Amino acid sequence: MTDYLPSVYTAFRATYPEVAGALDALGAASSTAGPLDTHTQRLVKLAIAMGASAEGAVRSNVRKALDVGASPEEIRQVGVLAVTTIGFPAAIAGLGWIEDVLVAD
Repeated sequence: MTDYLPSVYTAFRATYPEVAGALDALGAASSTAGPLDTHTQRLVKLAIAMGASAEGAVRSNVRKALDVGASPEEIRQVGVLAVTTIGFPAAIAGLGWIEDVLVAD
């Protein structure tokens, strides 16, 4: 898996290390706040990113989902499921971002 980090993200972490550390701590705390396994959490986070039309977060969560063993078919199903909730245009945009990552890897 490619460890792609946008320059704006790495610059933010370098400029605001305390904020970045707090964000990391929040992420760690939220991931252990319930019974969902890491695989399921990644698919849920992908769905949330699609709902927010957050392209960078969609791409990041596809990579992270693959890293924890999610299959391309599971990832694509998240995109298809989004159609009835976020609408066809937004879901198609998300599916495009998903495919960009899946094809590149």
